[in-house]
Amino acid sequence: MKKISNALLVAVLAMTTLPAVVGCSNMRSSTERQQSVGSYIDDATITTRVKAALAEAKDVRVTQVNVETYQGVVQLSGFVDTESEMRRAAEVTRGVSGVKSVKNDIHVKPR
Repeated sequence: MKKISNALLVAVLAMTTLPAVVGCSNMRSSTERQQSVGSYIDDATITTRVKAALAEAKDVRVTQVNVETYQGVVQLSGFVDTESEMRRAAEVTRGVSGVKSVKNDIHVKPR
């Protein structure tokens, strides 16, 4: 009897978990599904390099800047204190190996 109840419990858990997993995988956009594993790793490497470069730049607060990369295009976002900090973040990012272009969506905090 115990073997049957364990098997039933496993079956019920599988039936309730599977739709959630499948549903989450279908929520990704078509462009995300088309990115190869190698391209994804390259983008992750670029993102890491950009974050490291921003951390080394004394005139940019890296904690206020978000970095995302897709096919070598780096998008910067967040809020900084000054316009010069916003420009400097883009400048530092352009100097990182592998960056094809930079989309600067950083905003200066209102005073």
